[in-house]
Amino acid sequence: MIRPSFDAPVADEPPTSDQLTDYDRLHIIHYVILLDAERENVPWDEVAREALQIDPKSEPARARRAYETHLARAKWMANSGWRQILRAGSPEGQV
Repeated sequence: MIRPSFDAPVADEPPTSDQLTDYDRLHIIHYVILLDAERENVPWDEVAREALQIDPKSEPARARRAYETHLARAKWMANSGWRQILRAGSPEGQV
């Protein structure tokens, strides 16, 4: 079983599958941080630097793209991906 890890390396872009992936399981912590930061109006560059570990000053395009794509994936997880997590943990595979 994949366990979430804040220290896991962050890809430039997360998967775009309509299925939950191992990458998603590993990066759930990052997704929660991104959603929380958006709710709190934390500037994107601060989130990229602190949560995604990408320096927006030295790699502005990469940092912005990683932030935007991971935030989009976090929103997917919050809206529909979470059901797959619950299904995987339920005895009958149903939620």
